[in-house]
Amino acid sequence: MRFERTEPFKADYRHLDNNEREMFGAAVRAFNDACERFIETKGSSEWPAGLRVKAVVNAPGVFEMTWSFSGPDGRATWEWATVTDEEGRQWPAVRWRRLGTHAIFREP
Repeated sequence: MRFERTEPFKADYRHLDNNEREMFGAAVRAFNDACERFIETKGSSEWPAGLRVKAVVNAPGVFEMTWSFSGPDGRATWEWATVTDEEGRQWPAVRWRRLGTHAIFREP
């Protein structure tokens, strides 16, 4: 799955410890597979229940994904985007917006 990262996401990532980075990375691998299925089925596939993908309240077009339920509380916000490759072709992508605890929902 192609992706972009916002500057706030990059800063959030730098604040994660190694264990949190490993947990996020494992969740992203499952998330990427689910994104590919979602695109292939034109939105008719289900997101894996363990990732709890859902829309962020009061933030149109922004979604959240849970990467850890307990110790630490881990959430990431994202939105659909389009990226252009070197040949000028456009591809669906994920734009990662924020990463961390529930505190990220103040500015998703």
